[in-house]
Amino acid sequence: MLRRSLLAAAPALLAVPALAQDRYPSRPIRLVIPVGVGGVTDITGRIIGEALSTQLGQPVVPENVPGAGSTIGAAAFHRAAADGYTLFIGTNNHPVMKALRPDFPHDPITDFVPVALVGRQPFVLAVHPSVPAQDVAQLMAWLRQRGDAANFGSTNPGATNHMAGELLKQMTGVDYTIVPYRTAALAVQDLVAGRMQLTIDSPTMLAPLIQGGQVRGLAVTSREPSPLVPGLPSMAGAGIAGYELTAWQVLFAKPGTPPAIVSTLEAAAMRALADPAVRARLRAANVDTWPDTSAAAAAAHVRAEVERWAPIADRVRQAG
Repeated sequence: MLRRSLLAAAPALLAVPALAQDRYPSRPIRLVIPVGVGGVTDITGRIIGEALSTQLGQPVVPENVPGAGSTIGAAAFHRAAADGYTLFIGTNNHPVMKALRPDFPHDPITDFVPVALVGRQPFVLAVHPSVPAQDVAQLMAWLRQRGDAANFGSTNPGATNHMAGELLKQMTGVDYTIVPYRTAALAVQDLVAGRMQLTIDSPTMLAPLIQGGQVRGLAVTSREPSPLVPGLPSMAGAGIAGYELTAWQVLFAKPGTPPAIVSTLEAAAMRALADPAVRARLRAANVDTWPDTSAAAAAAHVRAEVERWAPIADRVRQAG
């Protein structure tokens, strides 16, 4: 009788390890950050990664895979299995990857599954103190005199600050030479050294340098002045009507990831981004959170950004 009872119970006993193996997550998660160390997307990715570790009970391990306007990192992300154990944090270069590199095989909408809207911030137009411009109007006049002799430091083609610089050129007709760097930190380092005359980059990078007098801030790229960089006008308020750019970060999973896992990740990210301690860490890095951080809001945002920026990037590619 005892033997028959044990045999009858065997299937249920064997199912317990199987259920444990199926529980997500059961091992560390890799977070691909497609930019170099020290920029706003890197910092934001590390903060959300730590917060997700707390929520999910497994380490979320950041891995910087920079270069080629995020396409190298995106390709690494797509080589991984669609099992929720490799995530990707995209930023403003995400919508223009395909437009700048038509041979890039992944579509920014259909080949990435939005999980959450993570962070946002305006960028800052800043100049080296040797530039004789105290406001945007004076800078435009100076640039018209200098032409392409003035250097604008940016990250790889397609990066947020690269597109910000191209947008300013297209909207004002001024000229300058855009000099690409592997990371934002290197571009800003050369701005401080005077090898670059201007840039548009994150307050995460520039606000401490503005406060220290190492660079001069002229305007923010948001529609309105930002409390993240107090005292600076918006670009529109400084005379560049219609100029607006918000830097952002979106967390993605790979297409084919089981919907239940995507839902688990979305819920964990939304809980993390609602945590006052996480929000305070992001704010300390000059990053705001979004009113709606859901996957649906992230998907709508990415679609809108592709519609806006892909034609601009296409014109840049054809001109280059």
